Amino acid sequence: MSQRVSDDAMAEVIAETRSDSSSRRHGGGDDDFVTDLPYMHRVGTPPKQPLFQEIKHSLMETFFADKPFHKFKDQSGSRKFVLALQSLFPILEWGRDYNLKKFRGDFVSGLTIASLCIPQDLAYAKLAYLDPWYGLYSSFVAPLVYAFMGTSRDIAIGPVAVVSLLLGSLLSSEISDTKSHDYVRLAFTATFFAGVTQLVLGVCRLGFLIDFLSHAAIVGFMAGAAITIALQQLKGLLGIKNFTTKTDIVSVLHSVWSNVHHGWNWETILIGLSFLIFLLITKYIAKRNKKLFWVSAISPMISVVVSTFFVYITRADEKGVSIVKHIKSGVNPSSANEIFFSGKYLGAGVRIGIVSGMVALTEAVAIGRTFAAMKDYSLDGNKEMVAMGTMNIVGSLTSSYVTTGSFSRSAVNFMAGCQTAVSNIVMSIVVLLTLLVLTPLFKYTPNAVLASIIIAAVVNLVNIEAMVLLWKIDKFDFVACMGAFFGVIFKSVEIGLLIAVAISFAKILLQVTRPRTAVLGKLPGTTVYRNIQQYPKAAQIPGMLIIRIDSAIYFSNSNYIKERILRWLIEEESQRTESELPGIQNLIVEMSPVTDIDTSGIHAFEELYKTLQKREVQLILANPGPVVIEKLHASKLTDLIGEDKIFLTVADAVATFGPKGVK
Repeated sequence: MSQRVSDDAMAEVIAETRSDSSSRRHGGGDDDFVTDLPYMHRVGTPPKQPLFQEIKHSLMETFFADKPFHKFKDQSGSRKFVLALQSLFPILEWGRDYNLKKFRGDFVSGLTIASLCIPQDLAYAKLAYLDPWYGLYSSFVAPLVYAFMGTSRDIAIGPVAVVSLLLGSLLSSEISDTKSHDYVRLAFTATFFAGVTQLVLGVCRLGFLIDFLSHAAIVGFMAGAAITIALQQLKGLLGIKNFTTKTDIVSVLHSVWSNVHHGWNWETILIGLSFLIFLLITKYIAKRNKKLFWVSAISPMISVVVSTFFVYITRADEKGVSIVKHIKSGVNPSSANEIFFSGKYLGAGVRIGIVSGMVALTEAVAIGRTFAAMKDYSLDGNKEMVAMGTMNIVGSLTSSYVTTGSFSRSAVNFMAGCQTAVSNIVMSIVVLLTLLVLTPLFKYTPNAVLASIIIAAVVNLVNIEAMVLLWKIDKFDFVACMGAFFGVIFKSVEIGLLIAVAISFAKILLQVTRPRTAVLGKLPGTTVYRNIQQYPKAAQIPGMLIIRIDSAIYFSNSNYIKERILRWLIEEESQRTESELPGIQNLIVEMSPVTDIDTSGIHAFEELYKTLQKREVQLILANPGPVVIEKLHASKLTDLIGEDKIFLTVADAVATFGPKGVK
């Protein structure tokens, strides 16, 4: 109670001080001020928190904003154990309400995505320069692990085109002989460390790091990767045997045209183009009519079956048509002893694993969030990272390579009516049956059809509409998108990814080091002050300049902010002198958007104050936030500027120090 009385008394003293100051400035007495200026609240200073509490609060907001341990509070030991198991294996929680109706939806969607994933797995493994059975291995183990640990109901797990291409590009740059055993071992090593990277991010709750790769950069990277993937498939589509190992568009097109007279196989071209047209038509049908999604989903399997049968009965393989040939049967063999934990390839495995793991995680989280928003349920990003990391670690020990969420399969899973992650289990069982029984049937599958399946799958990754929208909304985002796009297609996937990351960070640095500032004016008939560029009718106050800072003030931008404010002052004084308006006696800095300020920012304001004093201009602050006002008091800057020069609103500052009649 005494604290409240003290605060009220202090507020009255400050109000009286401002009254006297305003009265003297306006040439009036006390009665004039009472009628012109209403009571004003002072800027509140929050209670000082101990250093430990500040650090604890910052850490909690950074790493535990979702309060993951809240549900364990006041629970018994046995209940805490159950909750911990449910947290690690979400299937134990939602599985209690599982029923036959949900299973029907999961069973149908699981069969549907299995028919799509099997031919895609055979094709995507080739993108990573691995034998086709490794694609099937990867779609058996990983989906099972994710089904028990993941939080998304819709995401379909398996190899994907972009990650397969990235992995193949990075692995082949280390080991050029892609048929060697060391190449396969390095693939398992990279998969292991991709999983470790994802798991560490999840356990340490560092998922916010993947958000540093902007949406614009991802759009450009995906589009460039899609074109690169499609160009790589010209080898299989045209039947070219001597094809470049480089991925840039110039090398690929040169390789294609250099083989035009003696390297192309017309039978292969006929098969490839026929089924590519068929696949694109089915995708168009599914896009026009959402109820016919299954047409596009089963078309890859139909293409494989029909083309395999056609090659078998015509023996087109004897006429130069390249076929898959042998595919190993059986369940995934153990590969735990194949991983490089020492030797010359360990460093490469770690590096490739980190890069591919981050890209895979970015794609999976984006897909998961998309479908979670469509069905209005929450997706736990940290649990997703733990699930992804665990499944890739387990996969690396069972002859699998990097897997993640597939957008095409997840979309089919969603449209087929999946209810839970059980659809991944159904898909995994179908893949297991394929490995045990059906692999010999793929012997005569032409590689041209697998190339067609990949091309048809990556077409949607080139999102022209998103690029146009980026151009309309933010030109810098468009530059980031195009930088990543051209980096991928003209150089390599790694360079494109590097450019995407670099431009994303450049944008962050630019926004931090060069924050926006705005000159404010008073909207007619109100006490509201807004940007005069956005609101041309907003009038500036004679003798005053009001500037808003739209950013926290740190060492990286404090000097720029100070210089920008002084430039505003010089420009406005020049304009007002030319217009024969009163000069500027007061400069108000509106600080409501300023969330924080450091010692460099405090020092910049001290220099600004001294410079303004030399120009006979008074510095006034309006609406500093709790963190800011606390630091202003701690640094004694409030004593330098004056407590009576710090106001709750711009209107209060104008009413006190502005010309008479303006409130």
